[in-house]
Amino acid sequence: MTICRTRHGGRIAVLVSLLALLMGAHHKAEAATTGCRIEGLPNELQCGVLKRPLDPARADGPQIEIHYLVVPAMARNKQPDPVLMLAGGPGQSAIGVAPMVMNRLARLNNRRDLVFIDQRGTGKSAPLQCADESRLSLAEVADEAASLRRIEQCREQLQKLPHGDLRFYSTTLAMQDFDAVRAELGAERWNLIGGSYGTRAALEYQRQFPQRVRRTVIDGVAPPDLVLPESLSADVQAALDAELKACEDEPACAKRYPQLRQQWSQLLASLPRTVSVRHPLTNEPESFTLTRTQMLRTIRGPLYVPSMTSLVPAAIQAATKGQFEALAGLGSMMGSNKGTRLALGMHFSVICAEDAPRMGKGSEAPGRDTGRVDAELYERVCKTWPRAEVPAAFYQVPPAQTPVLLLSGGADPVTPPRHAERIAKLLGAKTQHIVVPQAGHGVMSLGCMGEVLYRFIDAKTDAAALPQDAGCAVKIPRPPAFQPIIRTEVQP
Repeated sequence: MTICRTRHGGRIAVLVSLLALLMGAHHKAEAATTGCRIEGLPNELQCGVLKRPLDPARADGPQIEIHYLVVPAMARNKQPDPVLMLAGGPGQSAIGVAPMVMNRLARLNNRRDLVFIDQRGTGKSAPLQCADESRLSLAEVADEAASLRRIEQCREQLQKLPHGDLRFYSTTLAMQDFDAVRAELGAERWNLIGGSYGTRAALEYQRQFPQRVRRTVIDGVAPPDLVLPESLSADVQAALDAELKACEDEPACAKRYPQLRQQWSQLLASLPRTVSVRHPLTNEPESFTLTRTQMLRTIRGPLYVPSMTSLVPAAIQAATKGQFEALAGLGSMMGSNKGTRLALGMHFSVICAEDAPRMGKGSEAPGRDTGRVDAELYERVCKTWPRAEVPAAFYQVPPAQTPVLLLSGGADPVTPPRHAERIAKLLGAKTQHIVVPQAGHGVMSLGCMGEVLYRFIDAKTDAAALPQDAGCAVKIPRPPAFQPIIRTEVQP
């Protein structure tokens, strides 16, 4: 009897201990977040903060706070694997873009938590923000030397911050932060969705923590070995040439803009020149010297979105007549949303560490018109910008252990299909690459793609996850060129 009592007592003690551990783990996951409100989202959400060492090699050194947002699943019987959204840039705040992407993730949110983490250097996570330049005069924006001085001043100010050692803002370190958040939330695995630079982040997380990934969606693939400042030239040139050719092939556009290609060449040849326009945001009249560099950066913005690209022929034609308001307006639209504003300190920290050291070592030929405009800017900035140590393995893409869905827009001026094609081969058999020929930068935003993402992630088995049918998006036509309304006066 004594022996029996001892055995039962031992079993009870073990059960009590296990129950305490389970309750403790559950309590930790629940206590990690508190109720919060995010502008642009109607319901109360859960926000959390996790302290991490700025330098992982110095656990007792400066600490930074990693802020994250959890949008709880709507259903009570939710799935155990959340969906992690990785923001673009580099430099976007994931929490800042959450209101803009919730509609396309709504069905996934029925039974899965959605997680948004402000990557170190962005949002509220040890932010590396430079001054907002959206209301600078157009002359100040066009002045390359002044722009470089502002970046240099920003760097000096950032380095004075408690978290201002810019050597510790690499993608590799950030993904270690992300995995710490996963552990804090108590998720064994989660699903990754990354767009633009977020695809590089997703690939790096998958490289470091393959056992923690269930499914991956990467939209507008920016591989780790992509030298962005150099590839951008060729890709923007290809997108611009495609738009000029599309106008020539579209009867209505060719009739309305019969000399569009020649007008574009003449416009570039006429620069620099003094122009007069109204500021797109302040509406104040300004005169400034428009340079070739500024013109190329202005025309790049609308190429990201086909509906905006359709306005390019009219803007070019107007500019050849001395009317630059349309071009100025198009150029300002991409940076006008507060949620998509880049933390430039984080942006340069990533690019200067991961891309700049490899510039000039590849075979990427610059575009005919675009040249080395962006490469020269990053070369100058990165000369004095502190750099993180990037492991050699960062540039490798190992075969995927779980299904990966790659998405590309055929009209994308920065991450066109050619980059995803190469990465799909490296990832291996568990991948599918979907190309939407007439889409720009970002395919997930297309209406029917939310259903494709849902089917891919919700599939019960890896075998059922791929392939996916995206015919609804692939057949979307290119928007026709904008035709200005010609007003005619009616005689009384």
